[in-house]
Parts: sequence; C-alpha cells; structure tokens
Amino acid sequence: MIIATTNDLPGYEVTEVLGEVFGLTVRSRNIGSQIGSGLKSLMGGELKGMTQALTDSRHQVIERMVAEAEAKGGNAVLAMRFDTSEIGGTWTEVCAYGTAVKVRKLD
Repeated sequence: MIIATTNDLPGYEVTEVLGEVFGLTVRSRNIGSQIGSGLKSLMGGELKGMTQALTDSRHQVIERMVAEAEAKGGNAVLAMRFDTSEIGGTWTEVCAYGTAVKVRKLD
C-alpha cells in the first residue's frame, strides 16, 4: 500500500478513485499516567508515556485506514492526513484519513 500526503503520485497514474477511507481510535489515559504527566508538566520536559501512546495510536489508525482501502480494492491512499481531538478531558481521538485509489506505475 502506497500512502502519500500529496494529491498525486509522481510516476504513477490514478486509474480509479475509490473514495474516502479512514482509521479511528479513541484512547483513554489511565489515572497513573495523568498524575505522572501532570507532575512532569510542572517541571517541563517531554511526556514520554504520552508520546508513545500517540505514536502507537497513529500506527493503529494507519493500519485501519489501509485495511479499509484494501477492502475497497485500492493499492494507494492519497491526501492522507491525521486529525486528533480531545473528548471529555481524558479521551483522545486519533483519525487517519485519505482517498483510496487504484494506481499503476508509469513506464
């Protein structure tokens, strides 16, 4: 699966547009990480546990987006983007989305 943030793919021709695809997850922070993050934010520095959680979430939503694109018969996703939002103060929604397409390599 080719994933690009661009609207086209140099060296490839889009032969069919299959539509929007997305992957989504909603994660909650446990009370221990909230307390630890709160203390760390007072002192400054990277919140490594939160960084790892966001990295894991991004990998998961990409996998889900790719699965949806493959289910539609696509071999590429163009104009891929991430979106995140906070829900209720303790939940974080992470979404990857783009346009599933069929492409073929130009000679």
